[in-house]
Amino acid sequence: MTENPLRIRIQEDMKDAMRAKNTERLSTIRMLLAAVKQREIDERITLNETQIIATIDKLIKQRNESIAQYQQGNRADLVAKETAEIVVLKEYLPQPLTEEEVNELIQDAIDEVNASSIKDMAKIMAIVKPKAQGRADMGTIGMKIKAILSTL
Repeated sequence: MTENPLRIRIQEDMKDAMRAKNTERLSTIRMLLAAVKQREIDERITLNETQIIATIDKLIKQRNESIAQYQQGNRADLVAKETAEIVVLKEYLPQPLTEEEVNELIQDAIDEVNASSIKDMAKIMAIVKPKAQGRADMGTIGMKIKAILSTL
């Protein structure tokens, strides 16, 4: 099986950060690679690009939750650290989807499953999620799907 391009890029960026002695960037990239490796060990698989993007998405979500906690605790130093990590992690995500692209994905999925009620939500999410993972906020997409299905 060939190595996936995203993993190669992350590993190359890690080497570049080492050479440049950029400790903050290096630390974030190592944390990302550790999370990928941990998931591979836990699930006994080699992650493909979509799964790596899902892992990055999860790490960004964790950082955002931490930022909210640190802001409540008036820890500007930790907010800055988490924010810097998010910036590095976002470099590995694909180009975000536009509002029109998200709406088109949702409509295509609704048409594909011939959705008629809110009961079809899981089927639609199963189609949309792999295409939108890391490119759009899944919570927002879920609310849009729910809104559309409630009008059917």
